[in-house]
Amino acid sequence: MTDETGKTPAPSSTAKGSESRSPGRLAWTRFKRDRTGVVSAYIVIFFFTIAVCAPLIAKLYGKNPYEQYGQETDGLLNDFAFPVKPNGGIDGNFWFGIEPQLGRDVFTFLLYGIRTSLMIATAATLLTTVVGVVIGITAGYLGGKTDYFVGRVIDILLSFPSTLFFIAFMPVVYALFVPFNEDVPTWLRATCLILVLSAFGWASIARLLRGQVLGLREREFVEAAKVTGASSRRIVFKELLPNLWTPILIQSTLMLPAYVTAEAGLAFLGVGIQDPTPDWGVMIQRGAGFYTEDITFMIFPGVSMIIFVLAFNLLGDSVRDALDPKSKR
Repeated sequence: MTDETGKTPAPSSTAKGSESRSPGRLAWTRFKRDRTGVVSAYIVIFFFTIAVCAPLIAKLYGKNPYEQYGQETDGLLNDFAFPVKPNGGIDGNFWFGIEPQLGRDVFTFLLYGIRTSLMIATAATLLTTVVGVVIGITAGYLGGKTDYFVGRVIDILLSFPSTLFFIAFMPVVYALFVPFNEDVPTWLRATCLILVLSAFGWASIARLLRGQVLGLREREFVEAAKVTGASSRRIVFKELLPNLWTPILIQSTLMLPAYVTAEAGLAFLGVGIQDPTPDWGVMIQRGAGFYTEDITFMIFPGVSMIIFVLAFNLLGDSVRDALDPKSKR
């Protein structure tokens, strides 16, 4: 078409920009417009930065989470082993106060507790995602007896009352590696937690991806790849997997906060990470015994966990809405 001067008008720069954008860039643009998602992302990044830099922060602060300052320094704890100063002993030397009875520094204990919980939850999330993706895509693509067998295994795992099973099964797992009368090393506890959480967590993401693959494998682009002689590996990695990144990413962002609370719950119940190793659940467990006299020690781990889990859940919702606008209500 030409205008009144006989010249062909230049295409709109906005239209050209929209056409040239990839789905990833469009999702990123939608995400940046979501203020809740952006704020949640900053909060999540802040917590992970604390977890990574905990040793450096503690070194600059001049204290560690293991030393019992209240026992070693007179005037910090009273005769009942509670902080002498109000609000849990908060002052210029102890920013978050000191722990009742033992007198450990709450600030550094919380730093390392966040580090421990996030490391376990992140490792479990990554392992769960990898296992769930492999099994889900394999079952959906192969179909037949493989799909039937995997489907039944998934049904069995999803029917387990996982929390009760963790409480009963974790001591059995520890006993496989350490005699009953010996203490379980912290690294073994963490490793067992990651493995057990992953063993019961992959079923949901595998079931979702299996259903997605069952629909995708009948699409024209997959049939065309088969006609051209493409191998199964190429079809999975080049044709199927690129169409599954959205559900994989969404499920992963929703899985990590669930693992944080699960790990803290197991520590609270005494079958996960145990004192004196810093952990969110350990702090809440010990704080539960002091809240009637001094609730300060329980406030910091409890509030920080609520903020992190809420922020990560909101981030997961924002990522889902950005990647799949049709899901937004």
